[in-house]
Amino acid sequence: MKDLFINRKYIIMALIVLASLMLIIRLFIIQVVKDTYRLSADNNVLRYVTQYPARGLIYDRNGKLIVSNQAAYDIMVIPAQTDRMIDTAGFCSLLNITNDVFNRQMKASINYSRRAPSVFLKQVSNETYARFQEKMFLYPGFYVQPRTLRKYTRPVAAHILGYVSEVDESIIRKNPYYKPGDYIGKSGIEEAYENDLRGQKGVRIFMVDVFSRIKGSYADGEMDTVAVQGSDIISSIDLDLQEYGELLMRNKRGSIVAIEPETGEVLALVSAPNYDPGLLVGRVRSENFARLQSDTAILPLFNRALMASYPPGSTFKPVNGLIGLQEGVISADTKFGCNYGYLFVGCHGHASPLDLINAVANSCNSYFCQTYRRVLENNKYSNVTEAFSKWKEYLDQFGFGARLGTDFVNELTGFIPSPSYYDRYHGKNRWKALTVISMAIGQGEIGTTPLQMANMTAAIANRGYYYTPHIVKEVGREGKLNPRFKTKHQISIDSANFETIISGMEGAVSGVPGATARVAAIKDIIVCGKTGTAQNPHGDDHSVFIAFAPKDNPKIAIAVYVENAGFGSTSAAPVASLMMEKYIRGSISNKYLEQRILDLNLEEKLIKSETQH
Repeated sequence: MKDLFINRKYIIMALIVLASLMLIIRLFIIQVVKDTYRLSADNNVLRYVTQYPARGLIYDRNGKLIVSNQAAYDIMVIPAQTDRMIDTAGFCSLLNITNDVFNRQMKASINYSRRAPSVFLKQVSNETYARFQEKMFLYPGFYVQPRTLRKYTRPVAAHILGYVSEVDESIIRKNPYYKPGDYIGKSGIEEAYENDLRGQKGVRIFMVDVFSRIKGSYADGEMDTVAVQGSDIISSIDLDLQEYGELLMRNKRGSIVAIEPETGEVLALVSAPNYDPGLLVGRVRSENFARLQSDTAILPLFNRALMASYPPGSTFKPVNGLIGLQEGVISADTKFGCNYGYLFVGCHGHASPLDLINAVANSCNSYFCQTYRRVLENNKYSNVTEAFSKWKEYLDQFGFGARLGTDFVNELTGFIPSPSYYDRYHGKNRWKALTVISMAIGQGEIGTTPLQMANMTAAIANRGYYYTPHIVKEVGREGKLNPRFKTKHQISIDSANFETIISGMEGAVSGVPGATARVAAIKDIIVCGKTGTAQNPHGDDHSVFIAFAPKDNPKIAIAVYVENAGFGSTSAAPVASLMMEKYIRGSISNKYLEQRILDLNLEEKLIKSETQH
């Protein structure tokens, strides 16, 4: 019994010694080995300063700088470290703010967190920054956070580039990477490529004294992390062409989209009216944004090239001609007569009858109404609904009625009605070809975006395929690009049929009798184009033109919309011609045409009309 007691005594003593030893080892790890615990204990004398990386630069396709960075400074505050007896008057004078602003900002910072840093005053001037640096030791809890803001080499391409703004609470909740005061890309390239452009934040840990003065790096900087600069981006746009397009569209409303057919790269994307991207930088950003947003007359923030849905008008006829050829209901030699129209669809005066090539060149409504009717009444389909569905399949292949899958974040779909759409309005099997005949000439329920029309033109230029339009050529040093932009989209229409339509588009510009687009001709360059007049129930019709050049090995495909400008040949065709020559040759030969477009002021007329109504 005595031995048992002694054994228990030794066991208990051994357990006590073992527990003590484990405690000593644990304390050693905490106090000596593990820096993280020591950092937690030292938090009251350490300052963690986020190192914001420089945002990636943006270049044009020729290496010209479009967007760079400039230094900016935020005044940060940690409320728990501030002096309750702060000289508020002196502090406000130093930063040139009122006492009300001071109280409001302090309240907001305390509500966010008493111990975590938050932005007290954003983007102070260099002069204010210098003054504050000298006196900062008088105001514990306040310090300066360097940042970068965007800087633009030219006041153009706002709708392409997008802008950068401060994150809001919803973004912070969704993505823990962002903290109050951080910036994020909004719209355009800035938003689409945010993860590439933003880089990776770093942290520097400083030791500070009771006066908030930095005494040096903590642990000789061993605990710091280095900020990684954002990736540079080479965009697909030609900066000179973009600037020229915006100049041509000055005092007008509408859009220009130019694409390189061989790659799908967007060469220029103009939405007019536009704005200087520099307006959305700095402390005046919010004020300027509110002003632009409230301008409901001209909608400068609205990207017409991607978001406006127009009836394509006669620029849609080449597609219906291609479908008619592929479906075998017409041939290149098929002729239709035209007596100023077809049934209740009117047409302008021209020679009659016409074959397909001359019908394209003369933009004959009657020809394409009869072609479209043959497509929908084709005997190989059991009814009009089935034939209409087949017609819509072709349009789907061109990218109509859906997002093209570009790298533009705000691209809209346009609208191509389905059979069920007409079933709802007319009853199942109670509508026929004549019910929807207006779509033969790009009117009626059809809605397309300028981007979709430029893409259609690129597909015609390529004789039956396209690459998804995109605004970026390369990302980072590796020159990476999303694989979807290298995927060829084939259209199930024979290339020979495209050649027929292209001949008609060539004739429209080269000047065959009755040609509608002779104004778009460029000396020594074969241009293939198609005019359009999109009906507008709210005012004058829209001027529309699609084209590509040269005919063989095309370098540029383009769609131009000039709102309330009338016939396609009056405004849109000249703009497209000037843009194509500018890109191909780098200069303009027809100075008279250029000056006429530069002098054309439709905005003044529109504002006067809207004021009267």
